[in-house]
Amino acid sequence: MQATKYKGSCLCGTVKFEISGGIQDIVYCHCSRCRKAQGSAFATNGVVQASDFNFITGQDNLTGYKSSADQTKYFCRTCGSPILSKSESQPDQVRIRLGTVESDITERPAAHIFSTSKAKWDVICDELPQYTEYEPGRK
Repeated sequence: MQATKYKGSCLCGTVKFEISGGIQDIVYCHCSRCRKAQGSAFATNGVVQASDFNFITGQDNLTGYKSSADQTKYFCRTCGSPILSKSESQPDQVRIRLGTVESDITERPAAHIFSTSKAKWDVICDELPQYTEYEPGRK
C-alpha cells in the first residue's frame, strides 16, 4: 500500500478521504453544469486513479446525482460538499473536487475548459490555455 500523499474532507468533516498517488489533468471547468454544482464561477477538478483513492470515513454518507448517462457526482449528504464524480466509461479513475483536498497540492492546473460558457461576471486572470470544450486529449 502506498503512503498517503493527500488528505481531504467535506465541510462538516463526516466524509474523509486520502489519496496515495498524484492528481492528474487538473482543470478549471467553466461549464454551466459545473458552475451550478459548485455554486461558484467554476469547478477545479483533477483526476485520481481509483486505486489511489480511499475513503477513511463517511462513504455511507455520500449521495449521488446521475448528471449524465455516463457520470455520477457524489456529495456529502449532511453538508452538501461535492467530493468526486465517477464515469462508467472510466471506472479506473475518479474526478476529485480539489477544494475538498486539505493537503498542499503540488500538481498545478493545466487549462480552463468551456471558457466561453464562463459566468459573465468572472474574469480569467492567468495565462493558462483556454478551450471552448474539453482540453485536447481528454478521454
